[in-house]
Amino acid sequence: MPVLRRAVAVAAVLAGLLLGLPAQATAIGARALATAPTFNGGVYAIAHRGPIVYLGGAFTSATYRGRVYPRLRLAALDARTGALLSWAPEADGTVRALVSTTDSIYAAGDFHAVGGHPRDSLAQLSPGSSAVLGFKHTLTGTAYTLTSGNGRLYLGGSFSDVDGRQRGGLAAFALDSGELDKDWRPKADDAVHTLVAYGNRVYAGGGFHAIDEVKGTLRLASLHGRTGKVDENFLPKSPAEVRSLAVDKAGVYVATAGVGGRAIAYAFDGKLRWQRVFDGDAAAIAIAGGVTYVGGHFDSACLTSKNGVHGACVEGSQPRYKLAAVTAGGELAPWAPQGNGVIGVRVLSISPTTGYLLAGGDFTLIDGQDRRRLAIFP
Repeated sequence: MPVLRRAVAVAAVLAGLLLGLPAQATAIGARALATAPTFNGGVYAIAHRGPIVYLGGAFTSATYRGRVYPRLRLAALDARTGALLSWAPEADGTVRALVSTTDSIYAAGDFHAVGGHPRDSLAQLSPGSSAVLGFKHTLTGTAYTLTSGNGRLYLGGSFSDVDGRQRGGLAAFALDSGELDKDWRPKADDAVHTLVAYGNRVYAGGGFHAIDEVKGTLRLASLHGRTGKVDENFLPKSPAEVRSLAVDKAGVYVATAGVGGRAIAYAFDGKLRWQRVFDGDAAAIAIAGGVTYVGGHFDSACLTSKNGVHGACVEGSQPRYKLAAVTAGGELAPWAPQGNGVIGVRVLSISPTTGYLLAGGDFTLIDGQDRRRLAIFP
């Protein structure tokens, strides 16, 4: 472990002891990488391909080493150094989701053209050359989220049809042909904000009341990756709108909005494992080494599950400005970088190559340092 990273970890443990928090330090440091580029608009989506990180959002330029570069809602960087790369397809509207597959980067959002090519909310991009590839579909509604697995690209959002074929906020495409999957067609009765493929399952979260009218699928459900059938052994009934999902071998983790946000861990049978309450929406969640990282609009983490008017903690709290971490046992960890802004953090992602945590959103500072809309925590 580098000297600086070790020092940060030790400081976090000492801080936790002073605050009466668990002495478990997180594996990820609390100091953001100083060499990462900054952006003039929000970063909403992150995807990884080896050490390369692909970003999407509402930005139109990036600043790196004092120089401003045009980046129309899509950009790439090296996660090891933070260096801005030349990859720069141009989207004419906000990019809300990205996913990396074997040979492509897929994007979804509010755009109608990418790289000068007509693309209605969905695009397939070359990971090396910025070229726009042949994948092309039309969407009636809004695309919010992408994931891939089981030979498919999965799309979630608030839409009623794809290519004129009825779809209720959920759709899948064959990765080998790009064609709409005619058989995978579960129907959500309201918006799907987040999808994660894990094994032969696809976990969906959002503001919906039910999928395929199955009772118990309120805001959170598990679907079969090939048939779309709802898994009726996973019916957790999330207490508020789900904004983000993560899954590991221990279970399913969600970040919710509501009157005060929550980070909640469920077992694969839908049973509650633990939850942490915040005084504002939790909008992003990621897992690394058994530690759950949470980002959102909050300024405090409540010490109990009770909160009051406007989500305020009523039985004690610890400051957590837009970022927090939770141990495997559900205890608040001492890791506490300080973000800013009203919206704060919108997306969190762990690089599988470097193990670094990346945070994107609308913040401009981390611990008082210029980290406009992107922070990388080694």
